[in-house]
Amino acid sequence: MPAALARLEQDIRQQLSLVDYPARPWMRPAAADVLDVAIIGAGQTGLATAFGLRRQKVDKLVLFDRAPPGGTGVWITFARMRTLRTPKHVTGPDLGLPALTPRAYFTARDGEAAWDSLHKIGREDWQDYLDWYARVLELPVRHEHTLLEIGQEAETGLLTLRFATPGGEVVRRARKLVLATGMDGAGAWQIPPPFGALPPGRVLHTAQAIDFAALAGKRLLVIGAGASAFDNLATALEAGAAEATMLVRRPRMPRVNPFRWMEQAGYLGQYHALPDLLKWRFTRHIFELNQPPPQESWDRVAADPRFRLVMGAPVESARMEGGAVVLETPRGAFGADAVILGTGFTFDLGLRPELAPFARHIRLWRDAFTPPAGEESALCGASPYLSPDFAFQEKVPGAAPLLRHIHCMTYAATLSMGLSGASISGMKYGVPRLVDGLCRALWLEDAEAHLAALRAFDLPELTAPIPQEHETPEERRAGAAE
Repeated sequence: MPAALARLEQDIRQQLSLVDYPARPWMRPAAADVLDVAIIGAGQTGLATAFGLRRQKVDKLVLFDRAPPGGTGVWITFARMRTLRTPKHVTGPDLGLPALTPRAYFTARDGEAAWDSLHKIGREDWQDYLDWYARVLELPVRHEHTLLEIGQEAETGLLTLRFATPGGEVVRRARKLVLATGMDGAGAWQIPPPFGALPPGRVLHTAQAIDFAALAGKRLLVIGAGASAFDNLATALEAGAAEATMLVRRPRMPRVNPFRWMEQAGYLGQYHALPDLLKWRFTRHIFELNQPPPQESWDRVAADPRFRLVMGAPVESARMEGGAVVLETPRGAFGADAVILGTGFTFDLGLRPELAPFARHIRLWRDAFTPPAGEESALCGASPYLSPDFAFQEKVPGAAPLLRHIHCMTYAATLSMGLSGASISGMKYGVPRLVDGLCRALWLEDAEAHLAALRAFDLPELTAPIPQEHETPEERRAGAAE
């Protein structure tokens, strides 16, 4: 370990000590096998949430992640860009602790000159930062735990969480559950209907594991013009694909990235307080505008003669013909050996195995809000209508009481809570709101017990002898001697 990084870790411990107020525990003791908070997902959002809760003295928590340990986060697996898409000065996981910021880490690891010359943080470097973050904060991560089922004990109200692990199924009990499961945590990656007729091996998705070496010498069709579509196309060409044609339904490539506008304290910090109509209008515009590919992603492919871009070409049908994939579009038919879909995701809680048994009870925006005529949005309507603490709500009160204990910190929280957690840009504001909401819920549930503890509190503040007015000097001296 570089000496500067060792000193930084000492600084972190000192800074945590300096801001450790109130240091007194406040959570009620619970059974040894009951967690106060279980967090599903040990990526950037889950880790920051655990850190925030620890700072508020909520210590009985565990992060459960389905990936094995050792550099297997999304930044190493299906993320295929070279750098993050956010500016390098972004903060968030640090929760205001200077020594824990990305800049502090990368400066200590690589030096001031390297940081100054850096344009954007590399994706593998970001995963290194997250791994270091979890280690230096000693966060309790349990790898290779896949959540299978969420239940609730009738007698205690506790959540029961059933996991698949390499050693068999295990069940953990918790008071609160945080879903920090990323972009597709409230639905699934989208495979449009035309592609269902193709053999599975011929249709790949940007979010899945892809053997790019096996695509060497192949002709590819890439559907979509988002950043992931470009990054996968570039990776395929770099691995030796013979050609790659990108088919885009839009007639023009978007150039404006709304996320750059959103990266301001007003929107990030205060969006959650907007009335429903304005929330709808902000987020509907963002969802419909979409993001252009970053300049770096465009530059990876623009000059490659094997790359072809076809705009205004939505796929109308797909078939196999003579061993090749053939896609029909208004711009003609296109043939290739395989298709890579960069078609994003959809919000559908019923597609998540852990949520499917009670998804029908979860209140969605289409259940709570009717937009003005002409402002409809299927994606917005399918978003969960969350409480201020990110918890699910019931469509019918009493139908699924476990929902108020499940807090959704996925991209599906965007309409209710703004850019909060699934995006690095929103973590600085979203994670503290989640932590505050969890602490509030835990405190309110135990309020009567806290009141009883106050009434029983008898630790003397004043310990010096106090003379009584009727005592003589001799009696006061005798009392002091006793």
